[in-house]
Amino acid sequence: MDNKSYVVQMTGNGGFHGNALQHVNVNGSLYPAKVKSRRLRWDVKPSEMANNTLNPIRAIVDGMKLTPNPEKPMIALSIGDPTVFGNLPTDDAVIQAMKDAIDCQKYNGYAPSVGYLKSRQAVANFYSIPQAPLEAEDVILTSGCSQAIELAINVLCNPGDNILVPCPGFSLYKTLAVSVGIEVKLYNLLPEKSWEIDLQHLESMIDERTSCLIVTNPSNPCGSVFSKEHLQKILKVASKYCVPILADEIYSDMVFPGCSSPSLACLSSDVPILSCGGLAKRWLVPGWRLGWILIHDRNDIFGSKIRQGLVKLSQRILGACTIVQGALESILNNTPQSFYNNTISFLKSNSEICYNQLSLVPGLNPVMPSGAMYLMVGIDMDHFPDFTNDVDFTERLVTEQSVFCLPASAFEYPNFFRIVVTVPEELMLQACARIREFCQRYYRPHSCDSNDLDQ
Repeated sequence: MDNKSYVVQMTGNGGFHGNALQHVNVNGSLYPAKVKSRRLRWDVKPSEMANNTLNPIRAIVDGMKLTPNPEKPMIALSIGDPTVFGNLPTDDAVIQAMKDAIDCQKYNGYAPSVGYLKSRQAVANFYSIPQAPLEAEDVILTSGCSQAIELAINVLCNPGDNILVPCPGFSLYKTLAVSVGIEVKLYNLLPEKSWEIDLQHLESMIDERTSCLIVTNPSNPCGSVFSKEHLQKILKVASKYCVPILADEIYSDMVFPGCSSPSLACLSSDVPILSCGGLAKRWLVPGWRLGWILIHDRNDIFGSKIRQGLVKLSQRILGACTIVQGALESILNNTPQSFYNNTISFLKSNSEICYNQLSLVPGLNPVMPSGAMYLMVGIDMDHFPDFTNDVDFTERLVTEQSVFCLPASAFEYPNFFRIVVTVPEELMLQACARIREFCQRYYRPHSCDSNDLDQ
């Protein structure tokens, strides 16, 4: 039926008090006529959320003049993607699981926003331990670990609240928080203690608007792995101030032999934890975008409201790729332990090569990692007067040696740079040789150092 409307004049005897202009639809509904104002010119502006969204890495890198030396092939040690060089393929069992999920044609439609129940149960079974049991209802599947982090921040925090973020730390935390009016407070990590948290500084950051403590373990960008004792101290601080924890554990189990680090949840007796993880790094498939939140409630502190909040937030988009969800149970159950072991063995070997090579370079102070895929290197800027900061240093390293390391100013931690250790071994050796050559050219000893050399 035609839904045209007409303007009519109503008098007092028509059931209305006084005279009034009314719009009358053909179906009989009435609503007041309004004089419409109109814009005289186009004026479309980005939203405040868009204007407040900033990726610190992009802000730094996009401002750099990166022109490699044409006489030397580029070696990029900057990208946290283990697939870039093709030397770290995922396991055949993972590929087969995906093929089977496609061939069965059961996963071509929409899934529930929180993920298929069977897939959530598979994750719960994989990560459940007696100290931190999990059921399917404790798992939210997400579009990568990044979305898991976003949902966790948004369910715990309101505009005007603050979150505690490690420094140096993954830049996405700040990107997600600031864009929605959440303040970011940085707590220090200590390179001289293998990047442990400065607990005193952490505690000093907490106030009545602190709604979340983010703990990244193992660490990006540091490659550090916290001991059980240190994790217990972190939990003690969170418990004292009643602050829930967002545990970014995307690199969980990517720990070098000889080190161990339990999940935060298995050590917590009273601190509720949202643990964020995914397939990206351990299974070497970051492009598949399958992540999860594990809800480790303690004493029913989160209760039903936080769970319902996560479900509501997950409904803003329709979650993780359904085909990967369909393959998930097989991926978790059938990937051989040898695949994990080989990956860790390679990462440890490359980390040792990088650490040993750069430890011999005057002016550089690498910190040996214990897991993940990264190594941080300190720069004694006093010995490199030709450069103003770590950005200038790494920019010139690209120009002269065609080696790109990410300046740690991108992680709000100046005078360091981060190396990704997933490159093939021969490229790691070449890169370290070029870094050494670069530093030898620009290193300037202090006057007292020169006197010591003369004696």
